[in-house]
Amino acid sequence: MFISGQFKLNRNKLLDYVKELEQVSENAATLYLPPDISQKEAGVYLKQIPGLESVRIDVSDNIITSDTGCVFFWGETQKRLIIPPFPLKDKYVASGYDVVLLRALLEPDYRIGIILVRLGSYSIGITEGERLILHNTGTGLVHGRQRQGGSSAARFQRRRQDQAHHFLERVGEHARELIKAYGKNLDYFVYGGARTTIQQLRKQCGFFEQFDENLLPPLLEIPEPRFNVLEKAVNQIWSSRVIEWREE
Repeated sequence: MFISGQFKLNRNKLLDYVKELEQVSENAATLYLPPDISQKEAGVYLKQIPGLESVRIDVSDNIITSDTGCVFFWGETQKRLIIPPFPLKDKYVASGYDVVLLRALLEPDYRIGIILVRLGSYSIGITEGERLILHNTGTGLVHGRQRQGGSSAARFQRRRQDQAHHFLERVGEHARELIKAYGKNLDYFVYGGARTTIQQLRKQCGFFEQFDENLLPPLLEIPEPRFNVLEKAVNQIWSSRVIEWREE
């Protein structure tokens, strides 16, 4: 019987982790799969790997729910699935523990634009690798929700919507200025904060449409945007999720 456990590793720790795995010489299989793969197709690939019967459903579920694809290693002693921080492009099957494509995915110092926003606060940054190159953090007045009914509540709601509109307009302008000041193309772009606020910002500010093809999964479980939150977000963006199976 196999049991699974999972944890996250930053770039340096995962590269060390991968280096150790590369040194293991034994019968094994490696599978690279991009995001948006169907359960049926995942099953076709997994059936090629012997000894997976008891965990095939667990492995398949993790594969098809990944926004960036996965790298799956299954051998005599090492049984791991890695969800990388950046999307894989191709499907690839190999014997042994083949880490070449994973290492190539993690080593470049990608240029990443980050915008964290909740109504009333924002933090914007541009990174090269894990280094924060430019940043801008600020606040704006957006009143909280009013629970009382009546005409006064309707007026308050309209005022709140107007405040939110102007706040997001200002956030979009700050982001535009920062990105233009950087003057280089971005490899990836990521949003963080409140889902509805992110959706409103994207709808309101057409400037962000140019990054739609290079979006990373959003960072939704973050506190109110501040500079220290932005710094932690950089580490979160570069972190990979690792799932391991071991016999009990």
